[in-house]
Amino acid sequence: MKVFISHSSKDEALASQITGSLEAAGFDVWFDKYEVLPGDNWAAKVAQGLRESDAMVVLVTPTALESNRMQGDIDYALTQRRFKGRLIPVLAGDARGFQGWSIPWIFEHLPVVTLQDNGTNGGDLNQIAEVLKNAA
Repeated sequence: MKVFISHSSKDEALASQITGSLEAAGFDVWFDKYEVLPGDNWAAKVAQGLRESDAMVVLVTPTALESNRMQGDIDYALTQRRFKGRLIPVLAGDARGFQGWSIPWIFEHLPVVTLQDNGTNGGDLNQIAEVLKNAA
């Protein structure tokens, strides 16, 4: 299963940790840092990554909630049959950081993973792979 990682560029370090954890669990992961090279058309490469992926992990942080890109990725995944049951929101960050932010309503109907300590606990990262395995 190929998994697309949607994240804010400001959350790249955590997205990289999630990528490593999923790869260790046997998933093929599309992560822009590894897939988009200097000089590439960024939008075209992301579109290709979305078309080729079977699942999406959306890294939700207060920074990501400011991004129209994240909402666009979620909207895309919701319209694609192959992503049904395979859109996994991952909430990361101190809960106080989400105060005043509107978490997308659709998350109430999706298998949300919450990372404690911004994902520094490796066991939390393993939860993402487990949810994806159950969705396969």
